[in-house]
Amino acid sequence: MSEPFDAVDVIAIKRDGEVLQDEHIDWVIDAYTRGVVTDYQMSALAMAIFLNGMTRHEIARWTDAMIRSGERMDFSGLPRPTSDKHSTGGVGDKITLSLAPLVASFGVAVPQLSGRGLGHTGGTLDKLEAIPGWRANLSNEEVYRQLGTGSGAVICAAGAGLAPADKKLYALRDATATVACVPLIASSIMSKKIAEGTGSLVLDVKVGSGAFMKTLDKARELARTMVDLGTDAGTNTVALLTDMSVPLGLTVGNALEVRESVEVLAGGGPDDVVELTVALAREMLAAAGQPDADPAAALRDGRAMDVWRTMIAEQGGDPDAPLPQAAYTEDVLAEADGILQDLDALAVGVASWRLGAGRARKEDPVQAGAGVEIFARPGDKVVRGQKLLRLHTDEPERFARARESLADTLHISDAPVEPRSSVVLERIAGK
Repeated sequence: MSEPFDAVDVIAIKRDGEVLQDEHIDWVIDAYTRGVVTDYQMSALAMAIFLNGMTRHEIARWTDAMIRSGERMDFSGLPRPTSDKHSTGGVGDKITLSLAPLVASFGVAVPQLSGRGLGHTGGTLDKLEAIPGWRANLSNEEVYRQLGTGSGAVICAAGAGLAPADKKLYALRDATATVACVPLIASSIMSKKIAEGTGSLVLDVKVGSGAFMKTLDKARELARTMVDLGTDAGTNTVALLTDMSVPLGLTVGNALEVRESVEVLAGGGPDDVVELTVALAREMLAAAGQPDADPAAALRDGRAMDVWRTMIAEQGGDPDAPLPQAAYTEDVLAEADGILQDLDALAVGVASWRLGAGRARKEDPVQAGAGVEIFARPGDKVVRGQKLLRLHTDEPERFARARESLADTLHISDAPVEPRSSVVLERIAGK
């Protein structure tokens, strides 16, 4: 059939720093989904966007066009309000595992469509697949049933029908050095979340060495863009900027993080994980009409744990089964007496990845038991020979490269370290 535009002309508009019209955006996304616009043409357009940016209206139209490339889910018929959370990814970020059942314990449905890890950031589905029998792939009917009459919480893979244009473009951006582009990141995340059909959305935008956004200014820009996209689409959206300069919690790796999440659901767990879980839960519950709910109480009294066990069983998992353990461990010891100065999130994330907990390509397998345990945090007093980290892997030849990634962190001196006051840095709401 005859096409209304030529890809070269659309690319040239953005190359020259001009604004794409609605009809240009609608056509190029549809034509790319159909295969009329080629990967190399979309690569050129993505680079032009990377270099010249987009207006708020362009980003909103681009996001809407990606949503319209596939199906939309509709949870309006559920007997419960819906609220969801999205994290931009970090090291040791296992928050979803305890957050979803915690919010669901208040009668709010949580449709948490999640992904897998790539590089140094972990994937929620990889973590949960460490639980024997648990499955990530559910039909739409199973999702609706679990949210409506089941546990009220679902953590699963997004179906192939949601924003298929984004799936193509996401893979292309990874291969063309256009990942770190706010308009493309924001539209990628929000096209899937809006298509998912949740009534409200809380964004956890990570800031620091272990995050995609290294500076507070860039994180603010991304958060504001995503909040505006959600608001413009009629989804109640708020964002928290949270610290990812050090790993979140005391474990990095799939089964290790599941274990820590269960500790949080049992009323324990590291302070920073509990703080962020409760902060995000309060935002989700307030957006769902429960501003006075006390999520901390639901962690203490076991309600959230009950939902967790039901949710895992509904998806074929055994909540009582032993979690996988790596075949080999090796400890990293303090080389001097003093105060631990740093524990760089990126360095620890790369170490965990090299131990087998992550993947370099989407098709790579992961080791369920691989990862890093943390026994000292910045500001802790340590003595020579004290255990700082424990490395876990099924392949002992991986230890050397994991240690290499840690070479520029774990410094010890007599200088005091200012304690972090909160893992939550800022809150950004819709205008």
